[in-house]
Amino acid sequence: MQVLRDLRAGGFTKPVLILTARDSVDDRVAGLDGGADDYLVKPFAFAELLARLRALLRRDMTGRELTLRAGDLEMDLVARRVVRDGEEIDLSQREFELLEYFLRHADAVVTRDMLGRDVWHEPYGVLTNVIDVYVRLLRKKIERPGSRQLIHTVRGVGYVLRDAK
Repeated sequence: MQVLRDLRAGGFTKPVLILTARDSVDDRVAGLDGGADDYLVKPFAFAELLARLRALLRRDMTGRELTLRAGDLEMDLVARRVVRDGEEIDLSQREFELLEYFLRHADAVVTRDMLGRDVWHEPYGVLTNVIDVYVRLLRKKIERPGSRQLIHTVRGVGYVLRDAK
């Protein structure tokens, strides 16, 4: 509980679910008053845990866009779906995160260092080749023959997602 209070005092705003065997009313009240967004007592049904996590994520997205778009490409952040020109595109978790980053930074040059830091959470310059491979994989999936190119390479710098019509 002290760790949670310290996190909240330090400005941590992400949702927190306490999962515990402590089931008294006083424990629940202390957990919620201590900064938790939800409190679930063991044993629990896995389906209930997942439903509570989905609810917390929906609340966390309040005030944020739930759908990102670039031309005929649409990303639904809640359903975790990507559709281009009416066709659903299957992306890995990392490809989804990478595309979301590009969409949130549309028309801005995104460096490999930014991608490494913000998408992979790795230090400067560690993943240059890995990033290039993932960008290539993402391009293959979202840029079909006859569709407009969205992700452009900025030689020597990084990439930019452009929604030029």
